[in-house]
Amino acid sequence: MTLRVDIVSDVVCPWCVIGYLQLAKAAAETGTDLEVHWHPFELNPQMAPEGENLREHLAAKYGTTPEDSRAARLRLTELGAALGFAFDYADDMRMVNTFRAHQLIDWAEDQGKAHEMKRALFAAFFTRREDLNDVSVLADVAESLGLDRVAAVAMLEGGERADAVREKQQFWTSKGITGVPAMIFERQYLVTGAQGEETYARILMELSETTPA
Repeated sequence: MTLRVDIVSDVVCPWCVIGYLQLAKAAAETGTDLEVHWHPFELNPQMAPEGENLREHLAAKYGTTPEDSRAARLRLTELGAALGFAFDYADDMRMVNTFRAHQLIDWAEDQGKAHEMKRALFAAFFTRREDLNDVSVLADVAESLGLDRVAAVAMLEGGERADAVREKQQFWTSKGITGVPAMIFERQYLVTGAQGEETYARILMELSETTPA
């Protein structure tokens, strides 16, 4: 049984990492094949090129206290470790502009590697704390996936994917998507947030019973 899931997310969204990995684990446990399609969403579309300190950013945007921030990071680190993903937070970690990263994913999609690119960018940001607004960093990620580094740099510097990515972002916001992760199963059923393996397993089993093979 193969089920399509469209995931609207940002590459600097930790709950997008958790949610996807919970879903993938549920799929493995239920014997479900997933056809995953990633779609762009920017949590901070007005973020300056130089980015902001992550703790300061969260405090200004959400009113998060230092204690809350430490607790949240610990919880995410523990959840990630249980799912095989390493969050490596640090006090000097920076939130960055992700528009270029989304353009890179869009470019990789034409080469059948959008899924691998998305996961690689998650690791670049959360595990290695790399600047996903830096063209050379993004080119390194592309090259690590066997893609043409020179072509990636040319695409990012030329901005040839910018309009397409903006249109895709606007499509999903026009559908009422205001937070991520947002998962749309079989183009019909919207599930928001990281719901946990048991919930995803139940959703997958229910869909497998009602979706034609």
